[in-house]
Amino acid sequence: MSVREEGATIPEFADRPLYSVGDGSRLDARVPDGPLELKWDNRRFENRLVAPANRRRHSVIVVGTGLAGASAAASLGEQGYRVSAFCIHDSPRRAHSIAAQGGINAASNFRNDGDSIRRLFYDTVKGGDYRSREANVYRLAQLSVNIIDQCVAQGVPFAREYGGLLDTRSFGGAQVERTFYARGQTGQQLLIGAYQSMMRQVHNGTVTLHPRREMLDLIVVDGKARGIVTRNLVTGALERHVADAVLLATGGYATAYYLSTNAVNSNVTAAWRAHRRGAFFANPCYTQIHPTCIPVSGEHQSKLTLMSESLRNAGRIWVPKKSGDRRLPSDIPDDERDYYLERKYPSFGNLVPRDVASRNAKEVCDEGRGVGESGLAVYLDFRDDIKRVGVDAIRARYGNLFEMYERITGEDAYTTPMRIFPAVHYAMGGLWVDYDLMSSIPGLFVLGEANFSDHGANRLGASALMQGLADGYFVIPYALANYLAGERFPVVAWDHPACEQAATESQARIDRLLAVGGRRTPREFHRELGRVLWDNVGMSRTDASLRLALGRIAELRTAFWKDVGVPGTSDNMNQGLEYAGRVADHLEFAEILTIDALHREESCGGHFREESQTPEGEALRDDDRYSYVAAWEHVGVGTPPVLHREPLEFVAVHPSQRSYK
Repeated sequence: MSVREEGATIPEFADRPLYSVGDGSRLDARVPDGPLELKWDNRRFENRLVAPANRRRHSVIVVGTGLAGASAAASLGEQGYRVSAFCIHDSPRRAHSIAAQGGINAASNFRNDGDSIRRLFYDTVKGGDYRSREANVYRLAQLSVNIIDQCVAQGVPFAREYGGLLDTRSFGGAQVERTFYARGQTGQQLLIGAYQSMMRQVHNGTVTLHPRREMLDLIVVDGKARGIVTRNLVTGALERHVADAVLLATGGYATAYYLSTNAVNSNVTAAWRAHRRGAFFANPCYTQIHPTCIPVSGEHQSKLTLMSESLRNAGRIWVPKKSGDRRLPSDIPDDERDYYLERKYPSFGNLVPRDVASRNAKEVCDEGRGVGESGLAVYLDFRDDIKRVGVDAIRARYGNLFEMYERITGEDAYTTPMRIFPAVHYAMGGLWVDYDLMSSIPGLFVLGEANFSDHGANRLGASALMQGLADGYFVIPYALANYLAGERFPVVAWDHPACEQAATESQARIDRLLAVGGRRTPREFHRELGRVLWDNVGMSRTDASLRLALGRIAELRTAFWKDVGVPGTSDNMNQGLEYAGRVADHLEFAEILTIDALHREESCGGHFREESQTPEGEALRDDDRYSYVAAWEHVGVGTPPVLHREPLEFVAVHPSQRSYK
């Protein structure tokens, strides 16, 4: 039975408003003046600089060593800053960035097919349903070409054509081939490039790597971010680290939904603890559902597996035309198949953006035309492309993905269509940042998926790697220098009152978790939270489902602190304790995610309110009321948050109803 059918009430929210509204004066995006094409050049010229001899006097903390964090640590270490990099894994090479399989976008126009910086900018703004900041997106498109050059110089083995030129392929939301790739391992190869660059700086002594550390709190001194509290995941010891600035590059929050394409260790904790210290959280309801995942197979699963969007280049998506048709796909003739994306969106076909493809897959499954035992899947069929180019060409491009699919499902996708279904994948929302990637806390910079800035309400495929590397290699070196050159940094010792407070509160939270002594595991609570969010704040949302979710989240959070059982102690390795802390943060974060979705009474990108759709069932925006970034201020758990609005202005691209027909 779905949560929507349980009829739960929401007494906790019956007698008070869900949120209050601030005046917005605390949001200054600091977008440079001048034409869009010159804003980044103007900012780089206007920025203050730190002389080479002075850089080694400054210390910087980087939390997270995926693509954004590793590239930032490598770049800043190369410039001479004293960098401390913190990794939740035993090695940065295990960061979740390796899971980005399909490719990385860049406006290089190697195909001579009409691509340009402006077109990549336009596709990204349109793909995000006009809910991103124009200036940030244009800068991303400008830097995309530099990223490819940087990675080639590092030795990243991008695919090449027969003549030796870099090869590209198509991805969703675009009509040009701008996606560079390394078979189905692009994220892994890019991460190796960033990792080896960072480790070179470790060898040189400019970067100190701290593996197996989890950030538990942000240290704020005189209103500025000056350090972090971490837990050593091997010894259990709490550690205090201070610096002149802190960079968060800790990824997204999709694991709040329990089943997602994210690694199980991915979590919201670092961003959420920074939010509790004053960093505004922007657009948390913008959570992406990826259309090309292996369907759920049972309660035993702790995550889902992504089949790269690049497969939509070669595969055709279809379902039977008749409801309840359970014949083998080979027994269903072409005239009884519905290639529904090609039928509804002839211009883009199977390469419509992810939110559009996901909603359409849900729609045909809701009609009873889904395939597989559960009926919650559609076919991704490579028959026609294999006939066109041959099985060897398909194997050369996607062989490792086909092998992974066969290992998981036992089916050969060369002869039988893949079964896919949408799953939670990426967080477009994140901590609010200005044009220079600085949060509402001075000195706290946020990079990659952990910030909100570039993707709006939906991310185009192959743009996550692009943003992470642009932020780390090319944006943060300028932005950080400008901040450091304009501030004074009195020495902060490990026993400073702010350090004492953060460490004491972190220990108190750990002690509280261990003291509950309940009967239910953290995983039980996490799985139940995931069901609540998927059923009510998933691919479609309604006023009723969102209010129901708020009530269930509050009940779950109360039950968690009464009945969670965490074995062991805090003074050694305790993975159950780690996991419990992350689940506790998800139970707090889920509330603001849902409030954000409830307050935004429009549909845009991945945020689909059933009350706001066109007659054709497409997302219907309300630009007059909601053309803004929703940045939320924390004022206490269970206390209504404060909404701050950053108006979105569109000069180069004028918002219109998205159409991929």
